[in-house]
Amino acid sequence: MTQPDPVPVVPVILAGGGGTRLWPLSREHYPKQFLSFADEPTLLQKTLTRLQAGRNLLTGMNIGKPVIICNNEHRFLVAEQSQQIGIDNRKIILEPVGRNTAPALTVAALVQDDKDSVLVMMPADHVIEESEEFYKAIGQAISLATEGYIVALGVKPHRPETGFGYIHHGASLDAVTASYRIQSFTEKPDLPTAERFVSGGDHSWNSGIFVMSTQVWLHAVEQLAPSILAACRNALEKSEADLDFIRLDEGSFGACPSDSIDYAVMEKLGEVPDIPAAVVSMQAGWSDVGSWNGYWEIMEKDGDGNVLRGECIAVETRNSVVNSGYRLVTTLGVQDLVVVETADTVLVTSRHHAQDVKKLVGTLQSAGRSEHLQHRRVYRPWGSYESIDDGAGFQVKRLTVKPGQKLSLQMHHRRAEHWVVVQGTAEVTRGEEVFTLEPNQSTYIPVGVKHRLACLGNEQLEVIEVQSGDYLGEDDIVRFEDVYNRD
Repeated sequence: MTQPDPVPVVPVILAGGGGTRLWPLSREHYPKQFLSFADEPTLLQKTLTRLQAGRNLLTGMNIGKPVIICNNEHRFLVAEQSQQIGIDNRKIILEPVGRNTAPALTVAALVQDDKDSVLVMMPADHVIEESEEFYKAIGQAISLATEGYIVALGVKPHRPETGFGYIHHGASLDAVTASYRIQSFTEKPDLPTAERFVSGGDHSWNSGIFVMSTQVWLHAVEQLAPSILAACRNALEKSEADLDFIRLDEGSFGACPSDSIDYAVMEKLGEVPDIPAAVVSMQAGWSDVGSWNGYWEIMEKDGDGNVLRGECIAVETRNSVVNSGYRLVTTLGVQDLVVVETADTVLVTSRHHAQDVKKLVGTLQSAGRSEHLQHRRVYRPWGSYESIDDGAGFQVKRLTVKPGQKLSLQMHHRRAEHWVVVQGTAEVTRGEEVFTLEPNQSTYIPVGVKHRLACLGNEQLEVIEVQSGDYLGEDDIVRFEDVYNRD
């Protein structure tokens, strides 16, 4: 007897996010999906490999190459982190502006050649214990999707959380796998309502993971959110290939309504009787790590209930988070605190006020500061740079260039640069000259001279750069050539 073809399953990874609630580790230009917790792969990397890791439990399914959707600012971080774990066979779609989850999933569906494929949409910044229970729930969701259902994965609530959406269970579909028809959605209820939902036992938290066939999703969007479908089609038709990326047309995608999957489709499915909706409950240690308190809950603790990372000494300290990135951090006689130290900031807050960290980020933004945007170390496709010191008319940076990579051929109108090589071999372009520098050798780049720095050999290049001039901003760069197609 001929075996049926395996179900084609496509992971769709939503890798957007603004990086506010886990500040200062998470920043707008380096949000939490790019962070590693407990010295593991980053949240994005774990999400990318999540379905492949359960391949032996997802029998009879063909796990295809992932589709990653992110904004333009994060494109090289996404590409590098996927390459680090050997995932080069993927599509990376760049959103010129954020338009929420419904347009993102619609674009992912439109790029599929096989409209019978099943999409498994997963946010890139969640934590999930990849247990047998998780894959059992995923397998049941995929099975229901092949029958025409749009499926949400639900999490049994263990507290009255007002920051999550809730799914009201309807008729049971399978008592063994705890799957139900969806009766209704409630987005972020007040505390009394959340308490009633938890005590009633017939609600799940909305995990943000959705499973459906490509053609069913496109049919649902066509019926319930046609303006989203039209805008996404236009954005793809006018898109451009850029290195490893599909760059959506800015005008078309910018005109797309911004809406979530819940609001745009799931809450309206009663209007399309031929598309049923289901929820499959999973018990898989799920967390959206939405605050420092959420981080405390999921991390391993010492005997006093503390989560300690980095160089920390905690004496008579209980139920706290102490995170050191660069210096020794000490605490004495405190409890329920969050203390997070980075190269440029220190956060101290009560663990019970951790949801309000975004207020601090808003204050930084209003004050015109930059600490909400990026770390002292800034990542670029060629490597990174880190600010070491600055003052009136000067700035010192440490440049790290990856083997085989090079900066753009560029020029500055208002600053000169001195380069000192401390590790590796540099190829320097300065005007019409091209020459190499070894450790302990240096050169000078005058104002207005075209120049480029490249790393030769297999060892990464470390350069101390001293900038001098009357203006040292990053926008004083004129690029003439760039292998990464940056403006």
